[in-house]
Amino acid sequence: MFIATIAMMLVAINPSSETASAKSNTSYDSVLKTAKKHLGARYVWGATGPTHFDCSGFTKYVYKKSIKKTIPRTAQQQYNHTKKVSKSNIKKGDLVYFGGSKHSISHVGMYIGNGKMIDSQNRGVIVERVYSPWWHVVGFSRPANLTY
Repeated sequence: MFIATIAMMLVAINPSSETASAKSNTSYDSVLKTAKKHLGARYVWGATGPTHFDCSGFTKYVYKKSIKKTIPRTAQQQYNHTKKVSKSNIKKGDLVYFGGSKHSISHVGMYIGNGKMIDSQNRGVIVERVYSPWWHVVGFSRPANLTY
């Protein structure tokens, strides 16, 4: 009985299982998988999923569904309330903001590497280049410290 109790206590506090669980809960792969699952979903202004999205509704949904991270609802709020990162420090999973200035954010997408992002815009959820003639990049933020 004593040995069984000790064994159960060790399993319950095993740091390696906690670490593995924490890593899987903040995995970029999980975030990307959730985002890609919705490629082709229709754009609807104000929609937050799971079948239709606007830009910030998409990023909010992906983070909540994949790693249980709650971020604000609008692109401007997401910019205002997440940790800013420089262009030189951008990582996969970071958010990319567009608009006239940091005070007038009009669009958000999620960086997926190689100069590309996944976002929801008038053509629905797609993968496209971050730097295009029709976008003015305002900044980047990191809503969560993801594992890669």
